[in-house]
Amino acid sequence: MKVLVAGGAGYIGSVTTEMLLDDDHEVVVFDNLERGHRKAIDKRAAFRKGDLRDKDRVFKVMADFKPDAVMHFAAYALVPESMEKPEIYFRNNVVGGVNLVEAMFKADVGKIVFSSTCATYGQPEKVPITEDVAQKPTNPYGESKLAFEKVLNWYHELHGMQTVFLRYFNACGATEKFGEDHDPETHIIPIIMQVALGQRKGVKIFGDDYKTPDGTCLRDYIHIVDLAQAHILALKGNYSGPFNLGTGTGYSVKEVVETAREITGHPIPAKMAPRRPGDPPCLVAGADKARKILKWKPRYGDLKTIIQSAWNWHREHPRGYGK
Repeated sequence: MKVLVAGGAGYIGSVTTEMLLDDDHEVVVFDNLERGHRKAIDKRAAFRKGDLRDKDRVFKVMADFKPDAVMHFAAYALVPESMEKPEIYFRNNVVGGVNLVEAMFKADVGKIVFSSTCATYGQPEKVPITEDVAQKPTNPYGESKLAFEKVLNWYHELHGMQTVFLRYFNACGATEKFGEDHDPETHIIPIIMQVALGQRKGVKIFGDDYKTPDGTCLRDYIHIVDLAQAHILALKGNYSGPFNLGTGTGYSVKEVVETAREITGHPIPAKMAPRRPGDPPCLVAGADKARKILKWKPRYGDLKTIIQSAWNWHREHPRGYGK
């Protein structure tokens, strides 16, 4: 298939592009490189620089490439930033998304796989979280993703477009080529890797008084390769609607730190800090729907495997995609 990957210079987009190419698909990456990296784009992919907020550019690339399907990763994804600057999240994540799907419709492109998030659920009413749990986002980031899900629902309802949205839990890990490099970095595993490399003094643990076994938050960590594989499976079938992506196992912040200490051989100093507003105690996926319908089978659910892959990449790329 010919696949346009919007946001293919980012963390998840880069690995998915790599795996699409390994699977013999033809790929063009569309990215403005504002938060992605040119070096993160697989050399086998074509690259077209552009911004989803630039409607004319989106329409031109879509018309020129004429893809069979689109994968959409090009979103802002920092919860604290969204609380400070909600307008940029709705402008990029919603307006940019509308430009993309409008260009698809005009070019008669009938399928999109959208990178959504478990943040659309907010504070979940039950755990594990299944796709029928009420969506009540607690921040503009989650709200912007939910808004675009609704846009896609209408394009499916009115025009028969195949619209799949994959609601991730905590993406992590790396391949040999591509890994996680954000600025600023807010995710715990790459932060811990930076501590192990001597680039940070320690890691903060936000809250140790939650109603969890060790008092710290529980999260469902999913290897980036498993995440990318789900996108490819969604691309191949005749599917629409939401799918949660997670392993169904929750690991605490303290467990992540301890596992990283074991793998890196570094003490990883950890300092307790106050809770962050809006952090749910437990976010664990109920992903039976993806397993049953997409035939998705996560292969790297073990925390040690995930952290080892991240450590391998960060040691080889101690400055990320920089010099």
